[in-house]
Amino acid sequence: MKRIIETIVALVVLLVSVSLADAQGAPVPQTGQTTSFATGDDGDLQKGVALPDPRFTDNLNGTITDNLTGLIWLQNANCFGAQVWAQALAGANGLDSGQCGLTDGSVAGDWRLSNVRELYSLVDHGTFSPSLPAGHPFADFRASGYWSSTTVAGFPANAGGVGFFTGGVFNFGKTNFSFVLPVRGP
Repeated sequence: MKRIIETIVALVVLLVSVSLADAQGAPVPQTGQTTSFATGDDGDLQKGVALPDPRFTDNLNGTITDNLTGLIWLQNANCFGAQVWAQALAGANGLDSGQCGLTDGSVAGDWRLSNVRELYSLVDHGTFSPSLPAGHPFADFRASGYWSSTTVAGFPANAGGVGFFTGGVFNFGKTNFSFVLPVRGP
């Protein structure tokens, strides 16, 4: 009987916490900007959820886990070089263990090109060139544009991406060249 009561209490606590999380909305991480240029700006207030420490875990198999999002990124950020969007999609989708320094046992189809919000989640607005958190474990990361899988609404010939020199979102014609950073996970 005691075990049943404990289980019921645990379920009630879980339901209440899920309901509270739903009521509060999705957590938004801090931007990383810590320098304040004016009272009330981002560097002054530093609103948002604190980033995990460490932000990334090097899985020692050619992959990196983002401890904020749970996404798993390819460690070699320049394995494919700069490509047009269709090549970037095909390359990410066809990636498997044995390529790009991977020893993780993945197979073609496990990897994909991230959507623009997933890619933008890597940006740290407290840094530039590249605009990634200090001490990130990516290899050969370019302070340049990286493709996302997101096509620009109303402009199907364009896709979005992130420019990692300053951390801005861009949209380019799909025949332009940008870098490729495959991801897998949620």
